[in-house]
Amino acid sequence: MLFDTHVHLNAKQFHGDVQETIARAQEAGVKEMVVIGFDEPTIERAMELVEQYDDLYAAVGWHPVDAIDMKDKHLHWLEELSAHRKVVALGEMGLDYHWDKSPKDVQKEVFRKQIALAKKVKLPIIIHNREADQDVVHLLEEEGAAEVGGIMHCFGGSVEIADRCLNMNFHIGLGGPVTFKNARRPKEVAAHVPIDRLLIETDCPYLAPHPYRGKRNEPAYVKRVAEDIAELRGISYEELSQKTRENALKLFGIKDNN
Repeated sequence: MLFDTHVHLNAKQFHGDVQETIARAQEAGVKEMVVIGFDEPTIERAMELVEQYDDLYAAVGWHPVDAIDMKDKHLHWLEELSAHRKVVALGEMGLDYHWDKSPKDVQKEVFRKQIALAKKVKLPIIIHNREADQDVVHLLEEEGAAEVGGIMHCFGGSVEIADRCLNMNFHIGLGGPVTFKNARRPKEVAAHVPIDRLLIETDCPYLAPHPYRGKRNEPAYVKRVAEDIAELRGISYEELSQKTRENALKLFGIKDNN
């Protein structure tokens, strides 16, 4: 069975067919998923979904692109939600230097506040990093994020950056890009990371794996990610799927009710 650690079933792209999408995922062997909420509407929808479906869990946080919109009331809200039985992580949070909606200093401040909150409520964190490798890792080190650990979501950095994250108690999450023909870095990282620190994800509806690239991604496609990583590591698909699921259950503190 598989655990997709990063889905956006709360996105508008799934409006109208969430139930069918979940059914296809289950047919593909996906048991659990974490729905990521990163602003008011997506957090609200994530919480609705986890109340509705047994094997869906939520992560709640504030996306760096929208950091400029975050108010103190939102941080208090995240703290309240962190006590919910199906909220298993805070995030996604981090730094995004691709878009310029939120200034870098604002992004960093919001990131620091969320790390502090995670340490307070003792939940792992899910990290969004786009074109900000050095600043993300430095800030995590500076804020003592190793205390809670978490996931470097859709990791696209080098083996060296991966090692710095592993040293801080983080897991490496890999998704669709690892299946792309010319994606050298994700493939190197997939082969390098210790098996007990590896996680798989789709980031659906984004970043669909080969051969679905360019189409709407969905949780069922995490099977393709698992197949490619197993091949890269020279192990069976069954071993890879079992181990990454065990890793996710342990990280999120979810009991295996299989």
